[in-house]
Amino acid sequence: MTKIVDLRCRLFEAPTGPHQVMYANPLRAWDGAPAAEGAFGFHEWMTVELELATGEIGIGNAALTPRLAIQIVSGHLAPLVLGQNSADREALWQRMYRTVVPFGRRGVGMAAVSAVDIALWDAEAKHLGVPVYELLGGLKAAKTQVYASQLYPTDDLEALAAEAKSYVDAGFGVMKQRLLYGPKDGRAGLRRNVELVEAVRQAIGFDVDLAADAYMGWDREYALRMVRMLEPYDLRWLEEPLLPDDIAGYQQVRAASAIPIAAGEHEATPAAFYHLITSGAIDIAQPDVNRVGGLTAGRKVCALAEAAGVPVIPHAGQAHNYHLVSSQPACPLAEYFPVNPQPLVGNEMPHLLFDGEAKAVDGQIELSRVPGLGISIAPRSPVREVPLERP
Repeated sequence: MTKIVDLRCRLFEAPTGPHQVMYANPLRAWDGAPAAEGAFGFHEWMTVELELATGEIGIGNAALTPRLAIQIVSGHLAPLVLGQNSADREALWQRMYRTVVPFGRRGVGMAAVSAVDIALWDAEAKHLGVPVYELLGGLKAAKTQVYASQLYPTDDLEALAAEAKSYVDAGFGVMKQRLLYGPKDGRAGLRRNVELVEAVRQAIGFDVDLAADAYMGWDREYALRMVRMLEPYDLRWLEEPLLPDDIAGYQQVRAASAIPIAAGEHEATPAAFYHLITSGAIDIAQPDVNRVGGLTAGRKVCALAEAAGVPVIPHAGQAHNYHLVSSQPACPLAEYFPVNPQPLVGNEMPHLLFDGEAKAVDGQIELSRVPGLGISIAPRSPVREVPLERP
């Protein structure tokens, strides 16, 4: 038995603070706000470092309300795992989940559980001297396909097209763009969303797969109109057209859409994905390992999806998602955020915060054989550590 002897959290922020970009979101769908709100950016990141009695340190992380997640880890979860056997990941997951159920079975509560769970897998794999993907079943192939995920909305359609072409030139065979306009923008907004997609499709041609993300920014009527208008552009999938609780709406939109419907980044636990999958609400499941409940939950979601014939394309990049995708039969590819000069919404932060994050070459990543997740907190990172307030 290997005891867990320490569990500590740290908080980091982007080197130049928050960056706001315009893209669809549920608040904009409600009041028509012209710009994305700070709640939909990820310029702060929390890490969990879990230390074993034998000296190995596992790293987990989360970007969903990290200051609140740190409080949950420190106040509720640390007492459950300290002194326990690091190999008992399932029992520890159940203890953590059953503790946060009353106040956090989705959102920040499960983000905190996810961060600790990821750190557990990392620490145990390091203790055993193997990569995490070996604990998950081993690699399916030497390399894993990833898609370029950026392409934020802009009035400069030529710049958007040039960005898309740059990803083709870098070897990506799949990419995803963000949409902006929603119900408050009326008929003009419908057409402007189409113009965004049209600009990218014309730049990359039809030999490259293109997906589009509405980030919960539409209602049913708007989504039904958009899927008809977007059909000629042969999208690989349309992501999160509705709020996550509108399962009936997802069923309705999926039934009417020739475009595959993807969702799940704001769901947590295998039970939630069981309902998403068995209700026929989605074509593609998109759990985020640092929101769904960590690798313990993520592996179960993949098993459910595999049995149902539903592909899993996790939300976000990062080492923990890559180890899951690279080992699970249900996962055809993974998300990848090309690094820009400055983080846009923070999804690129892991590249700056961690040494060892996989870098895409010709639209593929190759995981190392370094034990654990293969990452460490970069000692000379441009990401700034924020001192934590002590009670």
